[in-house]
Amino acid sequence: MQTEIQVKFKEIDNSLNILKKHFDWEYSLTRIKELDKLIETENFWNDPLKAQSIMREKKQIEKILDIIKFIEIEKSNLYELIDLAEEEYDEELIAEIISQIDGLSKKCDKLQLESLLSGEVDKNNCFIEIHAGAGGTEAQDWALMLQRMYSRWADKKEYDVSIIEESSGDEAGIKSCTLLIEGINAYGWGKTESGVHRLVRISPFDSSSRRHTSFASIWVYPEIHDEIDIDIEDKDLRIDTYRASGAGGQHVNKTDSAIRITHIPSNTVVQCQNDRSQHRNKAQAMLMLKAKLYEIELKRREEANNKSASDKGEIGWGNQIRSYVLHPYQMVKDLRTSIEVGNTQSVLDGDIDVFIESALALKVGMKR
Repeated sequence: MQTEIQVKFKEIDNSLNILKKHFDWEYSLTRIKELDKLIETENFWNDPLKAQSIMREKKQIEKILDIIKFIEIEKSNLYELIDLAEEEYDEELIAEIISQIDGLSKKCDKLQLESLLSGEVDKNNCFIEIHAGAGGTEAQDWALMLQRMYSRWADKKEYDVSIIEESSGDEAGIKSCTLLIEGINAYGWGKTESGVHRLVRISPFDSSSRRHTSFASIWVYPEIHDEIDIDIEDKDLRIDTYRASGAGGQHVNKTDSAIRITHIPSNTVVQCQNDRSQHRNKAQAMLMLKAKLYEIELKRREEANNKSASDKGEIGWGNQIRSYVLHPYQMVKDLRTSIEVGNTQSVLDGDIDVFIESALALKVGMKR
């Protein structure tokens, strides 16, 4: 028993050392002090967007530091407690301590996974684009359920969520929408969600209460900032204006404030309608276009190097990544990792980290 416990403690020590290296422990401590000084300046809130970005960065760094400190303290406490339990031959307490050690190991694994989100844009905000598949109202309702699921997931991770574009369904649900998720590592965590999601249930829109299968496609791509240069020529763009069709107040269907931009060479289309100002919608749409073109270029490079392309691949109903079965049994299964969850309502309420973490671990070769 003593040897087993020592091995577990050694694994935690190794994980902590790796984590401190990945997160650059000393730099993080210094960065917190720098951010605190910025926050204390008199004109800090004069630029609300910059201030909010700084506050988010501080919160994310503190969260990681606090977890690592917690693991170190808990490890030290358990190390002392296990000696006492073994002296008294308290097998029940020893078993409980081992369980707690395993819990600390899982926390280390999760943090180690997060530390691997070191891609060029992993730390960026991201867009989540949802499109209903064929199937009319049933598929459009499924798209709305996914919009709610990802919004709830973002809320649980304390990210900010906004609807950039939304096209309402004919009777219920939505035909498509684009969410902007803002927070540290939003794209890093969300990128494995791209693909086709399948729903099986008794349709609430079928008077005969028959079982229906619906599909919706998800495309997650990073928000691109000015430091990443994406060359877009005006002659390659077709810009259309139209009236917003979703919820949004009295201006909806009265002004042509919504913007649709088509990048002709790649046939890439983006839309934005979340602002009353046509100019601001155009600026947001251009950011989205740059983000899409950036991801397309990344995918092209990966394919050229004979590596695995983006998990979403081409958007087609045969390329499913996850099935959500609500009838005749309750089960959500990720088809890439074989992870299954029986609590379907919890998943639809945004508890999808188990799928995300397993998919990320699969991509980087970590054992889960």
